[in-house]
Amino acid sequence: MVRFLKRGPSLDKGREEMCEISGRQAQSLILEDTGGNEGNKIFRSHGANMGCPPDGQQIGWALDRSSSNAPKSRLGKGGRDGMPSEMELMKERFVKLLLGEDMSGGGKGVSSALALSNAITNLAASVFGEQRRLEPMSAERKARWRKEIDWLLSVTDHIVEFVPSQQTSKDGSHMEIMVTQQRKDLLMNVPALRKLDAMLIGYLENFKDQNEFWYVSRDADESENGNAKRRDDKWWLPTVKVPPSGLSEVSRRWLLFQKDSVNQVLKAAMAINAQVLMEMEVPEVYIESLPKNGRSSLGDAIYKSITVEVFDPEEFLASIDLSTEHKVVDLKNRIEASIVIWMRKMHNKDGKSSWGSAVSLEKREQFEERAETILHLIKQRFPGIPQSALDISKIQYNRDVGQSILESYSRVLESLAFTVMSQIEDVLYADSVARDPSHIDSNRKHSLLSDSDTAGMVKKLDPKEELEKLKEAPTSMTLSDFMGWHFDPDAEAEKKDSGNLSNMEKLKKPPNIVAKKFSYIEKLENLGGLRSPTARH
Repeated sequence: MVRFLKRGPSLDKGREEMCEISGRQAQSLILEDTGGNEGNKIFRSHGANMGCPPDGQQIGWALDRSSSNAPKSRLGKGGRDGMPSEMELMKERFVKLLLGEDMSGGGKGVSSALALSNAITNLAASVFGEQRRLEPMSAERKARWRKEIDWLLSVTDHIVEFVPSQQTSKDGSHMEIMVTQQRKDLLMNVPALRKLDAMLIGYLENFKDQNEFWYVSRDADESENGNAKRRDDKWWLPTVKVPPSGLSEVSRRWLLFQKDSVNQVLKAAMAINAQVLMEMEVPEVYIESLPKNGRSSLGDAIYKSITVEVFDPEEFLASIDLSTEHKVVDLKNRIEASIVIWMRKMHNKDGKSSWGSAVSLEKREQFEERAETILHLIKQRFPGIPQSALDISKIQYNRDVGQSILESYSRVLESLAFTVMSQIEDVLYADSVARDPSHIDSNRKHSLLSDSDTAGMVKKLDPKEELEKLKEAPTSMTLSDFMGWHFDPDAEAEKKDSGNLSNMEKLKKPPNIVAKKFSYIEKLENLGGLRSPTARH
């Protein structure tokens, strides 16, 4: 329950009364841009759900529940102990979607696609926004996420297309008819995203039994915090503490295993999100804002680096200043704008358009491929960076509800996966500093690139390929499970009896544990509640 003081109707008497608002009411977390200060956050909701007013200010008659003239919320009836029921909460949520977040009903709301995208984004912000430690989600937050994301995803059950099917009549003859089926992109990606969702929450559950690292609040005193104060830009997060000698070898290997598992989920979510964004149409508003040629978009220095005879994307990025997040996003915006310009020029090569150019078609295709390579390299080297101007424009002006749901759902899972992976790297960094204090000034940069990627050309993330890789690793493994997975009890007993330290080399995975392999789709179908709807006549 959120409590705040508000002025009563009798201001002359100076009486103040307490106003209670149910914490179960859905609220939208809105980031107000006031002079670039990202710390100014307010809660906004429509209708009866209002946020807490600043000190000394009065919200108005809409919050004066004691007045008989005040409008009564529809959520106040039918609930237990005055609390809104689940059905009423769901009604309110879908009313907001139908009205396009315009509760005045004047038709000035956003499109249904953008309203659903905002609803999923705001739900994830309110549920996962406080996930600042490697620990399981509370049962209340987990139940709320499951319930409300199911409400929003239920829209995809009714986005269908016609597909051919065979119908057998009573006399045994066969006839081809058209039946409705969930749209192909939703049929494939919604179950996959649900699977990634369940895996991420399962990875957080794995940390319930660990006791080798803990967190110190940023407000802790000097004696408790020690020299573990955060030295990066995320000063508001709690600081990780490990034993003076660092983590044990088993815990360190388990954390690396968890990091690899979360990293694979991150790559799969990124691949789905990139694919959906690529399929969205480029808005005319964005195209009209572009310059007439790629050189103007990139700048002379970057343009010359891309159009040289011998091009190396690694050397190109090494020559660019990418020390801050703003510079990375700026380069990404320039690269994407140049790709759109070159693509349009290639499509308009036969027409007399103002986009025309004297550069040959072959050269332009080569420049476009190089720019695509740089873009893929940036996305994998700097995961978690803000969205580009092109992505924001596509999301804002997209009218396809199915694509909007896939994009927002994959984006919030990508954000959660990156957050969990960053928290695991914070623990590994604290362990590294405990074992060697000289590492305290080292930079912590998150990257999806492996050694094989940096040695050669970066490969574009493919959703099917990344999802297939998830079949090889266990979906959930606690620290105790990991210890049993890597250590042979017989070898440990033999070592204890003989006293020979060389028997440590016999540590291995038990050979008798052989899991039956299923295809990815079979695994999804075996999970209750994740099956897509069957064909409807």
